[in-house]
Amino acid sequence: MHASTPSRMRRAPLAAVSVVVLLSAAPSHAQPKRAAPPRDWRTPAEAGDYRTTPRYAETMEYVRRVVAAAPRQARLMTFGRSGEGRDLMVAVLSKDGVFSPAALHRAGRPIVLVQNAIHAGEMDGKDASLALLRDIVVTKERAAPLDRAVLVVIPIYNVDGHERVSAYNRINQNGPEATGWRTQARNLNLNRDYMKADAPETRAFLKLWSRWLPDLFVDTHVTDGADFQYDTTYGIDTGPDVFPALAEWKRAVLAPSLEDVVGAAGHVISPYINLKDETDPSQGITIGQDTPRFSTGYVNLQNRPAVLLETHMLKDYRTRVLGSYEFLRAVLMIANRDAGRLIEMNRAADAATVAAGKRYDAAARVPLRLETDGTTEPFTFHGFKSSVRRSDISGARQIEYTKEPIEITVPRQISLKVTLAVVPPLAYIVPAQWTAVIDVLQAHGLKMRTTARAWEGEVETYRCEGASWHARPFEGRQVLFSPGEGGARSTASPGACTLVRERLSFPAGSVVVPMDQRAARVAVHLLEPQAPDSLLAWGFFNAIFERKEYAEPYVMEVLARDMLAKNPKLKEEFERRLDEDPEFAASPEARLEFFYRRSPWWDPRLGLYPVGRLATLEGMPLQR
Repeated sequence: MHASTPSRMRRAPLAAVSVVVLLSAAPSHAQPKRAAPPRDWRTPAEAGDYRTTPRYAETMEYVRRVVAAAPRQARLMTFGRSGEGRDLMVAVLSKDGVFSPAALHRAGRPIVLVQNAIHAGEMDGKDASLALLRDIVVTKERAAPLDRAVLVVIPIYNVDGHERVSAYNRINQNGPEATGWRTQARNLNLNRDYMKADAPETRAFLKLWSRWLPDLFVDTHVTDGADFQYDTTYGIDTGPDVFPALAEWKRAVLAPSLEDVVGAAGHVISPYINLKDETDPSQGITIGQDTPRFSTGYVNLQNRPAVLLETHMLKDYRTRVLGSYEFLRAVLMIANRDAGRLIEMNRAADAATVAAGKRYDAAARVPLRLETDGTTEPFTFHGFKSSVRRSDISGARQIEYTKEPIEITVPRQISLKVTLAVVPPLAYIVPAQWTAVIDVLQAHGLKMRTTARAWEGEVETYRCEGASWHARPFEGRQVLFSPGEGGARSTASPGACTLVRERLSFPAGSVVVPMDQRAARVAVHLLEPQAPDSLLAWGFFNAIFERKEYAEPYVMEVLARDMLAKNPKLKEEFERRLDEDPEFAASPEARLEFFYRRSPWWDPRLGLYPVGRLATLEGMPLQR
């Protein structure tokens, strides 16, 4: 499953914000029979009648056979190594044998990247991809979509989790008989790691992304959550954080085209279902922001269209794999058909981002946080009849599904609004001593320059107050969060961060990140502290909130009396605080800290964000 929320279903943007297609394997919509592949070219899943999915070695051996059978059109490449030392592999199909990303971009040929098994218990996309690779270059049954498009497939992304095999890894899932594990070898969920990039797999993916710079991205999953008639779902973001032309193409062209292609294959198509109340489908369907910790949210920041594929866990494995196959085939066909338009939109989005980064424009705001604006539309929900009772096991309201199909009209949220946006600076400057932060910026392939010598100057930055941390680690980190914003399930803003101007010093070797670059929005979301997946929110800057000097009470008593005697306004403020704040008045520590904070001994850097926002690069001692 792509993401986790309290209701277990991903809050995927829908309709005007996200269009999702779902496929049903209902008997009344029987799928057309496809020609069986030659016996010796059956995929391992096909050979096992979809009871099983192949292990890593068997999967890669099949891909090698495909490549060997079509050496001019297919390549198998290593793009990194996992934590346990396994090769991360990618298969590339190019009709005319051109495998240079630079040459393909010059020729205006769209590159489609399909990522499978980021959650290694969710194997549907992997087994569908094996069949699609075969059908394109071996049997050539599906060769046409490769006329202009180039297909890049990661058969297994989470290779270490893939090899942690058990029949008991996916309690909600109907087959195959045994699968891999959700997380990688350090127990990190790779689909929470795209921004902080803690895992070696993520670092390898980011290099792969920078090298190939795909024009269209697909991430395959198996969902959890409610039961309904649909067997395969997908989501596309079209909200205010997506380049307008790309959003319109996904909404008006990609979604209808997918509906046509997949519908013609015998499936029922409708939007992704994320129930507002899992015990009462009539309450309708909700949406939410696709934050960049997730694959598709990250690709949005890279100015590229992303598609999320989620088959439904309760459908049998054959149905899910075949649905995934038709879905991936449809995406490739659409990218091939709309090659010119897709390339043009992506280049325009990049050019607009670079142009905006050449000036510090107060009107050019980058959305950081989104939420539903409450707008809904009627939606016909194809579900199953259900009832609700009070469980004598959990004591909670429990829904019980039947297999009796129903159709009901429910409200569906359809759009998001921006709740927090920021005007980007001309550039950010990160002090040289924050090496872990600089390392992440480098991992994302951001263009950076370094200072040739120490520099001091006035910059914009933030003072953050009221930061708090979750009691338990989240994805291997002690994250900051704000009450009411998801707790351990999501990072959030570190209290209140106020934009200020400060004169700060930066040592030689400090990093300057200019905004006139294609991936500028990645930098904004990493370095703006109140972004949902900022490096501050993920705990990279926790030390700035730690007090390192303390005053003894008997020392502060003398200092406080002296301050009161010399400053009548301070005396008035102190007495008013005593009258109006009983908790403050009852705390000796708080009363003494009131004076300590207003004394010259207080640490002025406590809570001061060390990253500077630059309105100009004039006078900066940058290395050439």
